[in-house]
This record gives sequence, structure tokens and C-alpha cells, in this order.
Amino acid sequence: MKKIFLMLAAAALMFGCNSYNLSINGTVDGVAIGKVYLHKFNNKMFQLIDSAEIVNGAFVVKANVETPEIYGLSYGKKSPYMIFTDGNPLTVKLDTNYNHQQTVVSGSLLQEQFDQIKTNYDDLNIEEYITQYPASLVSAYVLYRFFSYRLSAEELRHDVSLLDKSLQNTQYVKTISELIEIYESVAIGKTAPDFTENNTEGYPVKLSDLYGKSYILLDFWASWCPPCRQENPNIVALYNQYKDKGFNILGVSLDKSKERWLKGIHDDNLTWTHVSDIQYWNSAAAKLYGVRAIPSNFLLDKDGVIVGKNLRGEDLKNKLAELYQ
Repeated sequence: MKKIFLMLAAAALMFGCNSYNLSINGTVDGVAIGKVYLHKFNNKMFQLIDSAEIVNGAFVVKANVETPEIYGLSYGKKSPYMIFTDGNPLTVKLDTNYNHQQTVVSGSLLQEQFDQIKTNYDDLNIEEYITQYPASLVSAYVLYRFFSYRLSAEELRHDVSLLDKSLQNTQYVKTISELIEIYESVAIGKTAPDFTENNTEGYPVKLSDLYGKSYILLDFWASWCPPCRQENPNIVALYNQYKDKGFNILGVSLDKSKERWLKGIHDDNLTWTHVSDIQYWNSAAAKLYGVRAIPSNFLLDKDGVIVGKNLRGEDLKNKLAELYQ
């Protein structure tokens, strides 16, 4: 049965995206009145597009949307729960807890497909998965969301070629196609693309103005990112160890709040130069370097040539020890 519904989901997507009237009948656990909100997923973020009243714990959402596509459903100011739509009416039991652990969606074959792998994508062979479900939006999304920052430009190009033509105009494949070109431009041995962004005081800082002395770590992070905050003490220690030899860091934040950005810098004692356009995943510098997950970094020599990428923990420590021997 499981295999059958996956095959049906893949077959349904052969027809490409169409507009349809989305219908969601749902309940909100423990809530009698209030509102639920419908969001469209775009660039790792959700954009509010509609809402519905909760009456006696139940709600009905009706909206004209594209399918197959990914939407989000939320209560109040909670983060949206991701839902894959495939043109069928949906029934949702919405859990209002932060992680939506008890939320249940029925009616979408794509959702069932995604639910099977969303907790163990690390063990997924993405090439085999796409080969098995080449026309499924789930295949395109998983490649975009969980593998685009792990694979080389050549590997991504190969995996995209395995996807059905019906998916080529989706935002996910378009983003991957853009990333392939970007990854080739920021490969080790290439000159880092130059950019200018404002520092914490609102003054412009140009990356190339830092060239000429020694190695530079271009560090992409955000105050809301737990792995970034966990890595910061290691970066602080290495900065203090090598700054007298000219080692410098330019921190580029993907924050969406200046106050939280500044607080993160202060709390983690990050005493180097920081810049940000406060645009979250729409960060211009992040897009220029194809950054799709953080923490992420690029190690540059004094002329701005990339000599290392995504070095963290012991890897960064060993690389700097080698360079400053």
C-alpha cells in the first residue's frame, strides 16, 4: 500500500502546477476561538496569504492556490507547520506547540511521502530517491532543502537531470540551478566575490578592503542559529590566537532583527567586524556565495582567493595551524 500511494503521488505530478481551490478542514488542539493562518513557502520562509476563524475549536480554510506546492498552517504567532498539497481536500489536526509534534495531516499523498523521510533524511541516498520518484515534488524539495549545500556543482547538476521535466520550473529546481553556477564561482582557488554591507553602526564595509594583510575568515551566521552559537567559542579562541599575525574575520549575519544581532555579538564576545542587511534568508551576501545553511564560512588568503570552505571545529583549527606554521 505504501508503495502504491508513492507511485500515485509521483504520477499525479506529471501534469505540472495548476491553480485549484484548496480546502482544509481542521481542528486546533485546546483552542476554542482564534485564527489560523495560511502561508506560502518561499526561499526557506513562509509568506502569509490567508486566514480563517476558529469556531468551537474548528476551522475551514478555502483559498485558490497552486498545486503541487508547499504551504504552511499556523495558529497565532506560532511557526507554520509545513504541508505538501497535491490537489486533494485536506484534514488537519493542528498542534499549537512550537514543534508541532502532534500535528496530523490527512488527504495529501505528498504529505505522507514527506512524513516518511523528514526525520531521517541524513540516511537518504538522494540519487536513488530521485530515480525512484522523479516526478514527485518531495524529491525536488528534499534535494533543494537538505542536499543543495552538501553536494558539489557537478553532483547537483546530475541529480537535477534525474528530475522529471514537470518539476524544472518549480522554485526548488530554479534555485538549485542558480546554486550550481554560484558554487562554481566560489570554488576553492577562485577569487571571492566582492560585496559591501553595513556594519553594526550603519557604515558600509567592503570585503576587499580587508585584503592585503593575512588570512580572512568570511563567516556566515545568525543569532537565531544554535549551531552557529555553539561554534562561536571556537572561532573566538582561534581569532585571539592568530589576530596578532594578521588573521581577520568578517561576520555576515542572516539575522532578521538588528537588536538580536547586536545582542548575539555582545553575548558571544565576537570582537571582529560584523555586517548584515537584516534580510534573513534573503541576505544579498548569502545569495552571492550560495549559502543555504549556517554556520557556513570561506577562508580567504590576503588576495581574496578562497583557500578553504565550511571549516569548523578541529578542521578550522588544523587549517589555520597549517597556514600559520
